[in-house]
Amino acid sequence: MSVFGVYIHVPFCSTRCGYCDFNTYTAGELGTTAGPDSYLDALEIELEMAVASLDDPRAAETIFIGGGTPSLIGADGLTRVLTAIRNTFGIAPGAEVTTESNPESTSPEFFHGLREAGYNRISLGMQSASSSVLRVLDRTHTPGRPVAAAKEARQAGFEHVNLDMIYGTPTETDDDVRATLDAVLEANVDHVSAYSLIVEDGTAMARKVRKGELPQPDEDVYADRYELIDARLRSAGFDWYEVSNWAKPGGECQHNLGYWIDGDWWGAGPGAHSHIGDRRFYNVKHPARYSAQIAAGELPIKETELLTPTDHHTERVMLGLRLKQGVPLGLFAPAAQPVIDRHTAAGLLHVTGAGNLAVTEKGRLLADGLIADILLSEED
Repeated sequence: MSVFGVYIHVPFCSTRCGYCDFNTYTAGELGTTAGPDSYLDALEIELEMAVASLDDPRAAETIFIGGGTPSLIGADGLTRVLTAIRNTFGIAPGAEVTTESNPESTSPEFFHGLREAGYNRISLGMQSASSSVLRVLDRTHTPGRPVAAAKEARQAGFEHVNLDMIYGTPTETDDDVRATLDAVLEANVDHVSAYSLIVEDGTAMARKVRKGELPQPDEDVYADRYELIDARLRSAGFDWYEVSNWAKPGGECQHNLGYWIDGDWWGAGPGAHSHIGDRRFYNVKHPARYSAQIAAGELPIKETELLTPTDHHTERVMLGLRLKQGVPLGLFAPAAQPVIDRHTAAGLLHVTGAGNLAVTEKGRLLADGLIADILLSEED
């Protein structure tokens, strides 16, 4: 049986970053229709209803509080979230308990409060150490604050700390990336997530690119920056375990691994997604609508999808082939073998000692295309 996780979505942000299309809201956007107190009240009720709706509820073995900016509700608010999970699903011994945080809304007192509450992993949004890149991204934190926050978290007793990077931002240079990596290593974290910038439709950045105010990100630049990041992190004792994630030994994010191996989790909060057995569903997005539906005695589920065996197979391949460990070779239909053989001969795929099909070092940059080729071949 796979690990069971609980995800909590905190939808609040102090400002909206220009590249972000997540389900987040600033105070100005919400006005008086919703806020942290009504959100927390509703969240506690949703968790109670969630457990009551399951035939065989399980204690959470991983917990991830994401957003938005969870640190905006403070250590007291995050303590209340964790208490609600403990009082409903329960928390398994040794569970990984993570919260995302914006470096600017943290402090030594904040981290000590989280440790006392039971959190044991912190994920900080750094994105870049370059002030010019941060301006393009519309990020509000000062360049040095993420490193200081990571050190404060370690001093508070957090053994596991992640820093997020974004690379390929328009105007970014190789030296900007090198400076960011210098800062990451100075922070002494055990996990790094590095994502290429995606210009999402409907965002402020997409409008600027469309108007010619910013250049369109370049795929060749993405590849060069990825290789730069990978080489530097690996020389410092990190290893990749998913295409966009590196960790020191024992630092892998167990909650995210649950997603990548088609595990089960309950997602609570506005817009949160869940996966339970053959059901995938997600909540209504707006915090006011979310609270109103719960006040009416209903789970705030917007839409539910029943997954077929083919759906499960597709997701295992799509997510599992991004992992260094790969997926069992026996998972694939015979029709896929010629495509697998072709990419193996090209040095993009290989069979591991455990009998799994996995991408090679060279194949990581082409993982999404390789996955698409294999899945299409199975449809023929």
